Amino acid sequence: MRLVVIGLGQCGSRIADEFARMGKRATSRRRIQIITGVYAVNTDQVDLTGLKTIKPDFHHRIIIGGRRTSGHGVGKINELGAAIARSDKDKVVDAIRTGSRFYETDAFLLTAGAAGGTGSGALPIICDTLKERYPDKPVYTLIVLPFAHEESSEERCVYNTATCLKSAYSVADAVFLADNQRYLKKDANLLNNMEKINQQIVRPFLDLLCAGEEVRRRHVGARTVDAGDIMQTLEGWTIIGFGKSDLSFIRLPFQRTRSFKKKSRETLRGIEAMGQALSELSAFCSPSDAGKALYLLSAPAREMNVDQVKELGEIMKEIAQDAVIRSGDYPRNKAEVSVTVILSQLRDVPRVREIYKKVTESATSIKQRQKEAEQKLREMAKASEGIPTLL
Repeated sequence: MRLVVIGLGQCGSRIADEFARMGKRATSRRRIQIITGVYAVNTDQVDLTGLKTIKPDFHHRIIIGGRRTSGHGVGKINELGAAIARSDKDKVVDAIRTGSRFYETDAFLLTAGAAGGTGSGALPIICDTLKERYPDKPVYTLIVLPFAHEESSEERCVYNTATCLKSAYSVADAVFLADNQRYLKKDANLLNNMEKINQQIVRPFLDLLCAGEEVRRRHVGARTVDAGDIMQTLEGWTIIGFGKSDLSFIRLPFQRTRSFKKKSRETLRGIEAMGQALSELSAFCSPSDAGKALYLLSAPAREMNVDQVKELGEIMKEIAQDAVIRSGDYPRNKAEVSVTVILSQLRDVPRVREIYKKVTESATSIKQRQKEAEQKLREMAKASEGIPTLL
C-alpha cells in the first residue's frame, strides 16, 4: 500500500518526518516504494525548521497562516487553526498534487496531535478537503492523544482533543488512535522520549505497507495482505499494535530436518509476538468491541508453519468474536518473528469516551468561572471611576 503522509502541527509534522525516514529505509533496504510523498504543514516556522528527513523546500514544508500568526503558531487555539486551514487549504492541496508519484498513491494519511492548536484544528479541515477533491482515495487520520499530566492540568488540551476527535471521526474513513501515555518512559529525557514515542507509533506500519508492494518473489507470502485487505479493514475508530520475538538460535545450512522441539519453539515465538502486539496496542480497548480485525505474521520463511498460523488465527477469533478477520504472512530474512495487529470499527474506546465526558461535565463550570471573572472585572472598573487618568 502506498501512502501520501501529511503532518499537521508540531506533533503531526514530527510523526510525518518519522514516516519519511521509514519510507527511505524501505526503499534502500527492501527496494520498496511505500511512501509517495511526505508533507509537513504548520503555522510555526521554527517547528518546521526542526525536522530532519522531510525535504526542506516550500513544497514539502508548508507554512500556513503567515499573515495572521507571523510564523509563530496559534497558541493552542484550535478554532484559529481550523480557520487558517480553511483559508489556506488550496495551498496544501496544490503542494501535494505536484508530487512526482502522487497518482500512484492508494490513500492519504493525516497525522496530528489532538491537544495542540494547529494540528487539531487543521486536521478535520484538510481531511474533508481531500475527501472532496479525491473521492476515490480513502483518507485516514492518525491522532495522538495527550499525556495524562497534560489532560489533568490543561483544560484547553482536553477541549482541543475532544473537538478534534469528534470532527475527524465525522469525515475520515478511519481514525487511528495513539495514546502518548502508553509509550512514555519516565527515566528518559524529554527529547529522547518524544523521538522514541514517534518511532514506536510509526513502526507497526512498516511490514503492513511493504507486504503488498513486495518486488522479490521469495518475499511474497502464501497469503498476501495488500492494499485491498487494508482498505476493507479500516473503518471508524482504529487501533494498531506490533510485537516481536527475537530468534534465539541460528539454523545451520546443512540442517535438513527440524526436531519437534524446534517446531514447537517456532509456534511459541508467533504466540509470544501476538501477545506483545495485543498488550502494546496504540490505545487501550477491548478487542471484543472490534467489528473488523487484521493480523500480519512476518518472519524468515523457515520460521513460519501451518500450526503457527492456525494458533494465531484462533487467538484472534477468541478475543474478537464478532470481527471479520483478515490475515496474511510476509516472509522476510531477518532475525525476528513479528506480528502486526489492527483492530478497527471499534464500538467503544474508553479513552475517547472519558475525554468526551470530561469536556461535557466541565462546560458548565467553565462558563460559571467566566461569569465570575467578568463580574470581578466590572467591580474593579467601578471602583476606579473616581480616579483621574494620565492619558
